[in-house]
Amino acid sequence: MKRPRTLETNLRFDTPDEQLDHQKRLLRLRQDDAAKLTYKEPDVIVGGASQRLELEVVVSDFATLKEILERLGYTVSIIYEKYRAEYYLGDLYITLDEMPFGDFMEIEGERVEDIQAAAKKLELKWAANVPQNYLILFNRLKARHPVSFRDMTFENFNGIAVTAEDLGVTPADG
Repeated sequence: MKRPRTLETNLRFDTPDEQLDHQKRLLRLRQDDAAKLTYKEPDVIVGGASQRLELEVVVSDFATLKEILERLGYTVSIIYEKYRAEYYLGDLYITLDEMPFGDFMEIEGERVEDIQAAAKKLELKWAANVPQNYLILFNRLKARHPVSFRDMTFENFNGIAVTAEDLGVTPADG
């Protein structure tokens, strides 16, 4: 195990006219056991797996960096929470994410073949792979079941039951 189950709070930033979202880029400030700023380029699907450039840096002060980004003109476009546990399986990095609307696993590695082999070893259905990010899944949910909130927090989802069908996905472990 690399890191035990830890609560993450993520702030996704964008310009007021959503330039980053339109360009499929991401600017995120995360707080878990450390504060981290992450930038992601648009993803490309290769062999059924998502590939994208990701740059991340640990920062010393979450609140101050949030203020800096806001003073530069960025606004928080969405807040999302999750519990994450991190593991290694050989050279692969595996995360287990408990989102307010469901549980997900991510397998990261250099080669798609290694990721597919790990999925098979873990008895996961490769055809049920979900290359979309959590925001896309949340938007699918909102299209099927309109909700009055913007943020993916555990408090907002309290008492709301969400199915795989609501998210437009097929469970990989069932």
